[in-house]
Amino acid sequence: MMTDPIADMLTRIRNAQAVGKETVALPASKLKRAIAELLAREGWLARVDTRTAAERRPGSTSPREELLLTLRYWSPGTPRISSIRRVSRPGRRVYVTHGGIPRVKRGTGLAILSTPQGLLTNKEARARKIGGEVICEVY
Repeated sequence: MMTDPIADMLTRIRNAQAVGKETVALPASKLKRAIAELLAREGWLARVDTRTAAERRPGSTSPREELLLTLRYWSPGTPRISSIRRVSRPGRRVYVTHGGIPRVKRGTGLAILSTPQGLLTNKEARARKIGGEVICEVY
């Protein structure tokens, strides 16, 4: 049983980039899809696709979907994401007000926040002056 699917997603991305994989597949959920699309929009991932189990394995009758993330690299062997880490986790939630939103790597990185207005980057949340739960940091 998996207790933290978001941490699992981030670990799969980290491990896939460490060995130079082009894509990484993981079980789909609305939150994971939203995080992946935000990372793609900000330029950390190349593309986010969804596929069913039947597309992965012909003849499969499973209704489960999976996310297929296409990773980005600066050059062959140099991943675009040098660090991706979970901040708020099930055992220790981290909430911030708009004044406490972190600046990751002096503004070159990205923090993803879960807010009442949906998932936002640290820059978007600061501009809208709303806080929330800090999901992860990427740089």
